[in-house]
Amino acid sequence: MKEDLAEVDFQRFWRRLQHLGLNAYESRSYLVLLGHSRFKALELAARSHVPRQKIYEVLDSLVEKGFAQVVQERTKLFSAVEPSLAIPAYLARKRQVLEHELTDQSRSAQNLTDDLKNLYSEGVGGRGTLDFLRIVTEPAQTAAEYRRMLSEVRSEYLEFSRPPYAVDPFDEKLVKQARMTGVSCRLLLQSGTLDYDHRQTLSEYEAAGVGVRQLESLPLKLALFDSCRGLIALLDPVISRPTWTSVVFDHEGLGEAMKGLFEAHWQKARAL
Repeated sequence: MKEDLAEVDFQRFWRRLQHLGLNAYESRSYLVLLGHSRFKALELAARSHVPRQKIYEVLDSLVEKGFAQVVQERTKLFSAVEPSLAIPAYLARKRQVLEHELTDQSRSAQNLTDDLKNLYSEGVGGRGTLDFLRIVTEPAQTAAEYRRMLSEVRSEYLEFSRPPYAVDPFDEKLVKQARMTGVSCRLLLQSGTLDYDHRQTLSEYEAAGVGVRQLESLPLKLALFDSCRGLIALLDPVISRPTWTSVVFDHEGLGEAMKGLFEAHWQKARAL
């Protein structure tokens, strides 16, 4: 193969095939096959520098993955499958396998979540001194907490909304569902920071009966549910790359104070 393909190109293609999912021996063997019409297994082992005891395993794998094919003559010969056929087909099969695995994992995760939720409930049955406050720094967990409380809100949902905004169709659906069940919803936004998609979402909110106003500056991010529980997101001023840290709370006194803060800013705000 080194005679047909420059060493630099060989190494480059060899690494790229491994990045695609072939192992080192498979990648080397496929590159050698590409330059010749057909090879006996042991001939290929010598040319591709694959151990003789490994070459049959490597070839079987290449055939299974769609990169090689068997030419059955007096002795078994192997040839390369054209790259424009082999690579897309291999990726399609790989995607299908990953999708099946993800589906199975999602189903298993849901069952595991339900089982572990019972253990968690039993373990936290006795409230500690600060069980009503939790710090959450992972954005996905913050989003999960927000959606859980939004799906359970009964009478009132208030929000201070500051950038960066997250226009999530699932979140939009939950807000509209809450409004349809009679929940009072009001959003106060920091003005001058909205893009087209977010303005479109807010127009749909207003049409659904959600109160929307804007103010020049808001002190924090806030989502308050039923005046007693919610999320406060604070911008970390210390680190070089600012991030938001969320405080999840379930406390009537804190909820009352946050509602007072919201009402004071709401009175000063103007229509969107």
